[in-house]
Amino acid sequence: MLKQNLQQKLGLKINPLQIQLIKLLELPTYQLEQRIKEELEQNPLLEEGEDKPEAASPEEMQEEDTGNQQDEFGEEEEHSDDDEFSLEDYMDDDDDIPEYRLAVSNVSKDNDSRDLIFSQGTSFRESLVAQLGMRAMPESERRIAEYIIGNIDEDGYLRRDIENIVDDLAFGAGIEVSEKEVLRLLKLIQEFEPAGVGARDLQECLLLQIEHKMAENQGNKILGNAKLILEECFDEFSRKHYEKISRRLRLNDSELKQAIDEILKLNPKPGGTVADASLVQNAEKIIPDFALELVDGELQLSLNSGDVPELRINKSYLELLEQYQKGESAKNKKDVVSFVKYKLNSAKSFIDAVHQRNNTLMLTMTAIVQFQKQFFLTGDENMLKPMILKDIADITGLDVSTISRVSNSKYIQTWFGIYALKDFFSNSMQTVNGEEVSTGELKNVLKKLVDNEDKKRPLTDDELVMLMEKQGYQIARRTVAKYRQMLDIPVARLRREI
Repeated sequence: MLKQNLQQKLGLKINPLQIQLIKLLELPTYQLEQRIKEELEQNPLLEEGEDKPEAASPEEMQEEDTGNQQDEFGEEEEHSDDDEFSLEDYMDDDDDIPEYRLAVSNVSKDNDSRDLIFSQGTSFRESLVAQLGMRAMPESERRIAEYIIGNIDEDGYLRRDIENIVDDLAFGAGIEVSEKEVLRLLKLIQEFEPAGVGARDLQECLLLQIEHKMAENQGNKILGNAKLILEECFDEFSRKHYEKISRRLRLNDSELKQAIDEILKLNPKPGGTVADASLVQNAEKIIPDFALELVDGELQLSLNSGDVPELRINKSYLELLEQYQKGESAKNKKDVVSFVKYKLNSAKSFIDAVHQRNNTLMLTMTAIVQFQKQFFLTGDENMLKPMILKDIADITGLDVSTISRVSNSKYIQTWFGIYALKDFFSNSMQTVNGEEVSTGELKNVLKKLVDNEDKKRPLTDDELVMLMEKQGYQIARRTVAKYRQMLDIPVARLRREI
């Protein structure tokens, strides 16, 4: 049996303006420019330029129109309002129902709507195929060599077994070939640039590069010693057991150091030279969202607007709305009024959201600058105070989630470098004197200890713990290991030098 009853409950509901503001807060400057361009294309009531409360006088308007009618040769041209976009460009007169009411956004979030990007760069494999085309060989061997190149990864290594390549050629391409023939063609590919390409492991890769250097510098004793180390003592070299290498190959410290230095100059990922070049071209540039200058000992913060245009409401459409409301227009008066009002509300809410975004960003960054004032005045990372999101939220009166959105993917340009906002937030710990220090200061102290250590006898994690305790920092060994990994500092054995 069905029953009707009333129920009262509390709930939170975010209005569309708040949703729009949240999305704009997450955008850095360069993405905000694109978002505004999209809104300008979609909404005819939005236009670029500062909002002018007072209209210009008829004489000024006449002078402006006269100036605009002069072309680059000084001749006058006639312009009519028909050449500009009108309301009919956004509405269809043949339909009784406006098109914007029938538009439905039913695209799934899982759908990939990326634009195809055309690139004129040469890929790593394309460069190898181009070098193969310079060699004279039968067509059957060329097909086999191209298949081998297709199995070389982006690092330049061939990590697929020769036996599997032979089977793939037989069953997939219908080419009968022996392992000996595949190895012969692989040796041919290993002669290509960059040196070391086509190697099946790191040892072979380094040996190919050393042999390439020896071919250009015949009789070089240092290169000969380096080749011996790679051929006979590769395990000891990878573990930095230099005493064993010295005894086995009967090399003194000077000869061993010169040979090791020559090996360290080699590229362990030869394919990365071509791949990294394409990555640099497609790398995303950092555009700071804030600029902080030090003028006469005072900090001056400004918001980097970049190429973000000022927005205002198109007055001509407001006049058009008044005309339609007075009944001075055609039969589709109701649809026109509804369309213009909808776009007007959308334009106003977008302009308000952009202004509120800028105010929120400046409020948050001002609080961060005041909290970390000594750091921004000196540029010394040791002056960074422990700071969490809640600290800034308490100062600004904003929610922690808002501070998180503002600090995410935002950068500030200071007089001593560019920093990500999230780098200023860190946890704290107490020293033996009860003073709170940030994790950034602990990392700097750890890095200085490693930089000043004796490279012939690097400090272990236990020794680093003892040295930090002497300086007043009580820290566990696992924490030292974690900070060391965050700073990309290897273990003591791999930091050892001759």
